[in-house]
Amino acid sequence: MTVRHKAYKYRIYPSAKQIELLAKTFGCVRFVFNRLLAEKIEHYEKTKQTLKNTPAHLKKEYEWLSDVDSMALCNAQMNLETAYLNFFRAQKAGQDVGFPKFRSKKNHRRTYTTNLINGNIRFVDGRRIRLPKLDEVDVVLHRPIPESHRMKSVTVEQAPSGKYFVSVLCEYDAPETTATDTDDDVRAVGLDFSMSRLFVASDGDMKPCDDDCSRHYRNSLQKLAREQRKLMRREKGAKNREKQRIRVARLHERIANQRKDFLHKTSARIANGYDIVCVEDLDMKAMSTALNFGKSVHDNAWVTFLAFLRYKLEDRGKKLVVIDRFYPSSKQCSNCGAVKDNLSLSERTYRCEACGNEMDRDLNAAVNIRSEGLRMLTAVA
Repeated sequence: MTVRHKAYKYRIYPSAKQIELLAKTFGCVRFVFNRLLAEKIEHYEKTKQTLKNTPAHLKKEYEWLSDVDSMALCNAQMNLETAYLNFFRAQKAGQDVGFPKFRSKKNHRRTYTTNLINGNIRFVDGRRIRLPKLDEVDVVLHRPIPESHRMKSVTVEQAPSGKYFVSVLCEYDAPETTATDTDDDVRAVGLDFSMSRLFVASDGDMKPCDDDCSRHYRNSLQKLAREQRKLMRREKGAKNREKQRIRVARLHERIANQRKDFLHKTSARIANGYDIVCVEDLDMKAMSTALNFGKSVHDNAWVTFLAFLRYKLEDRGKKLVVIDRFYPSSKQCSNCGAVKDNLSLSERTYRCEACGNEMDRDLNAAVNIRSEGLRMLTAVA
């Protein structure tokens, strides 16, 4: 068994008094993060050494920090330490990782994390959740947490739309991956990324669903542009501007929810239907900057889809195989193996000059991805 982590996100409805305490907690977490970061920068500029500081001395100087959850302040310090050390490690390794930035109060997405200690976090009657300092908060428990999942921490979030959520992080024992291509009844599939259909499957499934669910941003682009124009016409600092900002934020949230719902359902369908899924390691950042494909690439959210697919397969004891991005899946004939070096992007039908094979370009690539993935799995075994 392998220990894995999974988060369950629920919407909460805090009271007016609890909203006030949440706003204070968000502010204190931001304040601690910024003060500790400023101290680190100042100490490094003077000594060229890393300062390991904690919120303890800040509590003595600012007594109002004791009014909020102490674990939220500790987690802010731990997050800063992680980001700070990752920056210097990346510099030594030649990687591009940005330096930690000061947190702004103008950021409308606010979060803090608290840990489970001696049962201080628990669900009450399936309708409320007990949180440190907040007492019991109304929660919509739309799906229960399995008894085998052990609660570790909770992240409280205020979305830009003004809604409040809690993400409950749990750990659980997942089965080991047992799927191999040597089994007679194993089902394997190759998925090739498609700009218009998210993916093309090697077994001929040319569309991941029956309706046009892979263009959520494109479908809402006109309405979003109209609401954003209204926002720009509002006077800064006015109440009407804040109301319009929330309308725009809720529209963005709706688009994101539609996309995640589609990706979850599609990845679940694949994880239930196949034992081995083979995909290609693509550089989506480079693809988004080429040929003005940015909006279409980000609208598909291929990386998020693979993340959903990976953990769903692992939970079921199945496997996701990622082949090298330089493997010529599109240029190689899936029938005879001949490579067509002069294949242009505009050619949507693959025609092999060696054997005469003619098929859809993406379907040909998906078949090659499946074959290469199974070969890699056999080589490892």
